[in-house]
Amino acid sequence: MRLPHLLASLLAPLLLAGCVDGSATYYINGNQHALTVRALQEYFWSKEVTLDVLASRMPDCQRRIPLGKLPMADVEIELFESGENTYTLRAGDEAWRVETATCSELEAPEQVTGKPLGLYHLDENNKLVFENAEPEAPPK
Repeated sequence: MRLPHLLASLLAPLLLAGCVDGSATYYINGNQHALTVRALQEYFWSKEVTLDVLASRMPDCQRRIPLGKLPMADVEIELFESGENTYTLRAGDEAWRVETATCSELEAPEQVTGKPLGLYHLDENNKLVFENAEPEAPPK
């Protein structure tokens, strides 16, 4: 093996080390109906991740919807139930609305409303996780 090829093969794992490439799922009705957010950091030196959401309601539909790029420090995506089979994701000032009856993206809402379901975020190890929202306290 020539030295440049050997060097490249030895350095490749180092270049990929520390990159974010993971997903987290919110299960709606078992594992056949879910919203999965995927975060991908293309290079270890990149300060941004590319985000997609995979809407699935099997066996009827499954679709990947690109959400765009966010700085790694801002990866906190709130999830809201906004009607029957309609969900809103919000990261800062950005919002996306997804419908799971046909797994399609709807027009972005002007105002985010609905029941808070949880939060997708990077944990201390830069792994994407989903945390359920705290249940609302019953009225007194």
